[in-house]
Amino acid sequence: MSTLYEQLGGQAAVEAAVEVFYRKVLSDDRISHFFDDVDMDRQMAKQKAFLTMVFGGPNNYSGLDMRKGHAHLLEKGLNDSHVDAVIELLGQSLKELGVSDDLIAQVAALANSTRNDVLSR
Repeated sequence: MSTLYEQLGGQAAVEAAVEVFYRKVLSDDRISHFFDDVDMDRQMAKQKAFLTMVFGGPNNYSGLDMRKGHAHLLEKGLNDSHVDAVIELLGQSLKELGVSDDLIAQVAALANSTRNDVLSR
């Protein structure tokens, strides 16, 4: 059986999805302020490596774990509504790229599975 990474279309698909996703994030008033001081090229590269790993592709991710990576955002008020917005925008990004609802649901479930770590619960 092929991995989610392969089913989505591999590296090109992950790169496209991350670019569409961050375009949406940066124009969304609910969450854009969390990225005010962020080097977006670096952020996008980290996100591409992270998603590639969690989708079952080659593991080149060397970033922090979810708790450490988001701790500074909790101080800025990060909560469930922000995680919901991220998952929603990720789904919209994949839909825009022609990904099937079934695969989008798998991605959303994976993203949701990190919620408690992201929010340090």
